[in-house]
Order: sequence, then C-alpha cells, then structure tokens
Amino acid sequence: MLSRIAEALFWIGRYVERSGGTARILDVHLQLLLEDPWVDEDTACRALLAVMGTSLDSSDPLTRGDLVRSLGLDKDNPASIAHSISAARENARRAREIISTDLWETLNETNNRRPKRVPMDKTHVFFSWVQDRAALAFGVVDSSMSRDEAWQFFTLGRALERADMTARLLATRSMTDAGAPSWTTLLRSCGAYEAHLRSQSAASTASSAVEFLLVDRLFPRSVLASFLEAEACLRAIDPVGASGIPGPAHQVLGRIRSELEYRPIPSIVENLSESMEDVQIAVSDASDAIRERYFPSIAMPVWIGEAL
Repeated sequence: MLSRIAEALFWIGRYVERSGGTARILDVHLQLLLEDPWVDEDTACRALLAVMGTSLDSSDPLTRGDLVRSLGLDKDNPASIAHSISAARENARRAREIISTDLWETLNETNNRRPKRVPMDKTHVFFSWVQDRAALAFGVVDSSMSRDEAWQFFTLGRALERADMTARLLATRSMTDAGAPSWTTLLRSCGAYEAHLRSQSAASTASSAVEFLLVDRLFPRSVLASFLEAEACLRAIDPVGASGIPGPAHQVLGRIRSELEYRPIPSIVENLSESMEDVQIAVSDASDAIRERYFPSIAMPVWIGEAL
C-alpha cells in the first residue's frame, strides 16, 4: 500500500474518533458548569483547555461560550471538533480510491453540515450530532471495508485515539479545584454506565470506574481494550519475523499495557493525572514510531498537547 494512502487512513480513524471524543468531554463539562453554581467558570474552562492540550491567550475570564468556540468551532485549533471533521474529510479525499463511496459521502456530508455557530442552548444537540456522525462513519467502515491493510490502518488510528481520549476524559476527574464530574457522569459520557453496572453489580466508585475504563478487556472504549486492538492491527500489518522482535510502536504499547494491567488500581487512582499523562505520552510515542515506519516522508498532523 502507498504510504500516503496508509497515512490518510490512519488519520481518518484518529480524526473521526477525536471529534466524537471531544464532543463527549465538552458535553459532560458544559453540563457540569450549567448545573453547579459553585464551580468557578473561568478556572474550570482553563483546566479543561489544559487537559485537551490547548489554551487561550486571554486575561479576561473565560466562559462556556469561549470553550465551545475554541474546542468546538475553531477550525484553526487542532484540538477542536471543527478541525477534526475537516481534516477527516481532507484525508478521505486523499484516499478516495481506497475508501468506499458510503464512507466518503458520510465524511463529506458531515463536513458540509458542520455548523459555524452554535447557540449555548443548543450545545447538547450539537455534541450529540457529532457523536452520531462519528458512530455512523465507524459503522460504515465496519460494514463496508474488507479486513485488509486499509482497514487495519484505519482501525489502528481509531484505537490509538480512543485510548488517548479515554485517558483525557479520566484526567478531567482530577480537576477537583475547578469542579469535576462524578464517576457516574464520566461513565455515562463514555456510554459505559450500563456496562459497568452489569460488570460490577454495584454503584460506581472511584476504584471500580477507573478499573473499568482502564483495564476492562470487554468494553471497547477502555484504554486496555484500545491498546490490545492497536497491537493486533500492528501484528496484522507487519508480523514479526523469525527473531520474534516486535517493532518500536508495538514495544511502546506493550510497555504501557503491561503497566496498566499489573499496577494496582488504588495506586493509579491516587496518581490519576500522572497516570493518564503517561498513557497520552505512550500514544504520542507510538504514533511517532508508526509514522517513521510506514509513512516517513509525510509530515504528521500535529495536535497541540499530544507530545506532553
């Protein structure tokens, strides 16, 4: 496969997942700001921007509107929903001869229908629309693409981004001074609340929620499940030879996966922010290794804050 096609498919998967994950995080925290009058809005907004790897150069107090404009609608911000939607469509154009017509039309329509302004009383509708469009794109891929190298690169990008977005979502729980969402709210934002109840048969606690979102092998949005999927894709793309030595990207993912699997959950909960930063660094390192191995001549799109 041509490196430009592999790179485009990899980033389509990442950008589509990034748009949906950013919408989930924003939806949770804007609802929190709306419901809790004791939360300092400026502090909460700046903390969330930091978690998402961006910032606003403004001495004025930040508001929910600033958050929506920066992380939702600013096409020039690499961390925004608008940028992710536009970049996914552009990469789909580059890989037009490989992807299906259904996927191209889905991504093209999403970009064309992307709103330029969103009233504050319609933000939930907008975020739900973004999540629905991301789910539609993934459904089209899973139902219309052969499980060949093209699908492996797409799924590899999606898995890495999913691990990163779940880690960022968990990192927002450390925003105690700015007001943090409850564990139940975080589980619901990942669509994990009912699955967690069936798995744990008890109300969500810090330990059970972190364990479920980090190391549950059966829940597809958990960090561990995402890393396992990424490793499977790497093995399918480039099976190890007679020496049995995995490539650099596989080594990075293997190290962080092993640490998550065997490190005590209470220790992770106690140092949640640092642990999630380690996950994000691992994703960034793995992405760099994949770029150097499979598409070294192509400049990698940079998301601010990805290399922490």
